Amino acid sequence: MTRFVPTTLDELRDAVASALAAEEPVELVAGGTKRGLGRPLQTPHVLDLNRLSGIRDYAPSELVLTAGAATPLTAIDRALNGAGQMLAFEPPDWRGLLGAVHGSQTLGGVIACNLSGPRRVKAGAARDHFLGFRAVSGRGEAFKAGGKVVKNVTGYDLPKLMAGSYGTLAALEEITVKVLPRPEAAATVLVGGVAPDAAVAAMSAALGSPHDVSGAAYLPPGVPRRPSLPAGGVVMLRVEGPAPSVAFRRDALLREFAATGETAPLGDTETAALWRDIGNVAPLAGFAERIVWRLSVAPSRGAEVAQRIARSLDAAWFLDWGGGLVWVAAVEPGDAGASVVRAATDGGGHATLVRGAPGLRAVLPVFEPQPAPLAALSRRVKEGFDPRHILNPGRMVEGL
Repeated sequence: MTRFVPTTLDELRDAVASALAAEEPVELVAGGTKRGLGRPLQTPHVLDLNRLSGIRDYAPSELVLTAGAATPLTAIDRALNGAGQMLAFEPPDWRGLLGAVHGSQTLGGVIACNLSGPRRVKAGAARDHFLGFRAVSGRGEAFKAGGKVVKNVTGYDLPKLMAGSYGTLAALEEITVKVLPRPEAAATVLVGGVAPDAAVAAMSAALGSPHDVSGAAYLPPGVPRRPSLPAGGVVMLRVEGPAPSVAFRRDALLREFAATGETAPLGDTETAALWRDIGNVAPLAGFAERIVWRLSVAPSRGAEVAQRIARSLDAAWFLDWGGGLVWVAAVEPGDAGASVVRAATDGGGHATLVRGAPGLRAVLPVFEPQPAPLAALSRRVKEGFDPRHILNPGRMVEGL
């Protein structure tokens, strides 16, 4: 196996060109923490992007940061913390869930997989903060798109196409993202003793209220949790911002949901730890032998979908994004389990197999199977960027 380790955009282009000339596929790797996502690859070469790292331009007053694609998120967080800023899409860390004990999360990794945390309900997805990039396509051509300004609507929106492409279209070399001020304070309102259907109604009411809720999740009875949380079904609502505003909105939520269940507040430190756990899928990480699915559905259907799966499978679950994100850890592997999970989204939505053995991920569609017209469009996009299928071939769809 050959390992290419480019240090510049030109070297990256040369490495891809060499693979293209030999018609030998490469696996794109940086921190390596997401190699367990998607379908397993069987490629003769590795394109190691680790040295395409470092913050290259950061203008706190402009709320814009540019860095090498392989820059560790820890380095970016340090720089942003120093200026009181953050990546507002709250990138989750799934190393515990995936058993990736080595490696560091990188900016390029979270952007390429379009991973967003609990704040997505307020701040949007990772792709919404992705302003521009430099990359090398599977044609061996260097190109760039977007820019270093928040409003840039000329031409095609290639950043949104690259976000969530899992390295199958181009190798990212540099990324520019929008950043936002870090909240001065945060608090969480817990509402305990809530049944699943009532939880969805409560989260919907909170998100539709004037209290600017930035996180809404639900843990049903029996799912592991932090000691500070009640044992039964619990709704969790987060508010962030200036300290006086947070205190006012926290108290308002406590009053408004007092009739829904037993309410209690959490302060800054407990709030940070709790929502880090939710984003990192910590409640399900301990089910080491189970298959983990991630379902995106209409928020009003979150509890219905989760309970439908749990009636057919031995499954633990919880809800994020106000009910729009359903996490399920199921015992049943293979076609039987996949059929139950995907049937639950028949009313709209999609299911992704996030954690499973390589053999399972090789035979099951990891991502939601696409309707024929959309699949044809995906093939045309792949052909346009990577006609010889040398970049992460088969990571998302067999044959591509």
